[in-house]
Amino acid sequence: MRELFGDIRGRALFVVLGCLVCQMGLGIGYAIGPLAPAMLEELGWSRALLSSAQAPQSWVIGLASPIVGFLVVRHGARAVLCCGAVVLGAGYGAFAAMQAWWQLAAAWALIGLGVTGLGDIAVGAVVAQWVRRSRGLALGIVYTGSNLGGFLATRGMVAIADGGSWRAAVAAAAISAFVILLPAAWFAVRDRVVAPSPDADESRRDAPAYDETERDLDLAAALRTRSFWILTFTLLGFWVYLYAVLAHFSLAIVDAGTSRAEAGGHLANAVAMGLVSKIAFGWIADRLSAKPALLLDYGLLAVSAALLTLVPSGNGVVVWAFVLSFGFSYAARDVVTPLVLVHCFGSRYLAKLYGVLMLTILPGGTLGPIVTGWTHDRTGSYATAFATLAVWSGVSFALLTLVRDERRVPTKGAAPVG
Repeated sequence: MRELFGDIRGRALFVVLGCLVCQMGLGIGYAIGPLAPAMLEELGWSRALLSSAQAPQSWVIGLASPIVGFLVVRHGARAVLCCGAVVLGAGYGAFAAMQAWWQLAAAWALIGLGVTGLGDIAVGAVVAQWVRRSRGLALGIVYTGSNLGGFLATRGMVAIADGGSWRAAVAAAAISAFVILLPAAWFAVRDRVVAPSPDADESRRDAPAYDETERDLDLAAALRTRSFWILTFTLLGFWVYLYAVLAHFSLAIVDAGTSRAEAGGHLANAVAMGLVSKIAFGWIADRLSAKPALLLDYGLLAVSAALLTLVPSGNGVVVWAFVLSFGFSYAARDVVTPLVLVHCFGSRYLAKLYGVLMLTILPGGTLGPIVTGWTHDRTGSYATAFATLAVWSGVSFALLTLVRDERRVPTKGAAPVG
């Protein structure tokens, strides 16, 4: 057991659990898709118009992510996570009270800022500080928070909406940010940035998890590598796919005759799959390496995208196959991305590199739901949009076979490292 959990103990265990709870806030957004039919009925909007209101969230996440990376380095993850919880609660409070498109867009922007503060950058950086052995498993445990939160929020908010209104459901989500997420960030998370003493075992145990002797690549150096741009393209495709599915999967199967409650259940089950996949992929990465785990994840993601093209048929077997493959693969992306960044560039500049890569959510999160909704509004079908997503997912998988440890690639006139 000690071998499995490595140094996930003591203060490090509290940090991991605190980050897990903070990540639950990211899962609240999963419940909005199942609430969409009720929102459309009350507001009388088109699907493209409703989806377009979410675009500011992607823009805020994309633009704020590099800033969050720098703030984590300068002020620590705990401060960033606390601010993220407060802003997230304010965002969902504004969402519950909105009456016009611009108000919904502003609420999504606030939610995006809160999500960025609570997201993978801050928790990934602080967990990497505390955990060296079983780092993949630790990240897997932490990132299950968004899936646990999504499962609970989807089930709970749909139940509240069925018994009252979708506005009451969103208001309940706002309250949870203040009474659950904020205390977890404040009391459980601690930053650890003190360098270890070479002859003190206790201080060595609490030291940063990166190796001071690594020839890690900073942002300027990473920008000159092929792996960075491959990861940029594939992460862009991931956001296009994810946001399109979150906005339109429930609508697609409701169109095929599925009830709103059952559609919400399917999405909740997909989110719940992450509870297994994130830990599983962390375990796989610890025992193999980051790249095989990355390829396994994106290969399964491509399979789910192919199945998505058949989902509008309403076939129960196809829907369940999609739920299982999508739920297992999309969630594991949270784990394999920071691990492959460490594999390619080292861990020292992880927060900054991840923050810059998150700029891809800006176009991806905008284009995915809007173009998918616009295509449906124009053609009356999701066929063209879903087929395009499947092709992009296949191309992404092929390109990821070319990523490598860029620290071991010699520059001109230099000898290979290692």
